[in-house]
Amino acid sequence: MDIRKTDLDDLDKVMDIYDNARKYMRKNGNPNQWDKGYPSRELIRQDIKEGKSYVAVDGNQLVGVFFFDVGPDPTYKRIFDGHWIKDGEYGVVHRIASASHKKGVGSYCLKWAFEKCGNLRIDTHRDNIIMQNLLDKNGFEKCGIIHLKDGDERIAYQKVL
Repeated sequence: MDIRKTDLDDLDKVMDIYDNARKYMRKNGNPNQWDKGYPSRELIRQDIKEGKSYVAVDGNQLVGVFFFDVGPDPTYKRIFDGHWIKDGEYGVVHRIASASHKKGVGSYCLKWAFEKCGNLRIDTHRDNIIMQNLLDKNGFEKCGIIHLKDGDERIAYQKVL
C-alpha cells in the first residue's frame, strides 16, 4: 500500500468510498455521524485543491482516503473535560474512510500521518465505536471533548512521540 495526494481525477472513487463508509456506519450503530451527505463533493474538491486530501492505493486501486494537515486546527483550539497531551505543532487527520473490502487501511493511514508529524490529533463521534477502537489500537489517547463549528461534540484523541 502507498499514500499519495488525491487528484481531481480520483474524486468519483473517493466519493464512492465515503458513500460506502456512511452506509457501513449506519449498519454498525453509528447513524448520526456524517449525515446529510457529509463530506460533500465540494468539500473534498477543496481539500484536493489545497493539497490536504490523501488516498491509500493498493496496486492501482484506491482503498482509503483522509484529510491530513500540519498546523493549528480551529476545532482543536478549546478542549473540554480534559486536556491535550502536548501543545506545539501538530498534525490533524479528518474524514478518514476505507474501502470495505480492504483490511488495515485505517491503521496504515494513521501510521503514515504520524510519521509526518509525531504529534497527531484526531476526533470521532461518540457512536463511532469502530473508530474509537482503531485509535486505541494505534496508540492514541483520549484527551477530552471538542466541538465542531456547528456545535456537535466529538471525542478528541492525540498521539505523541
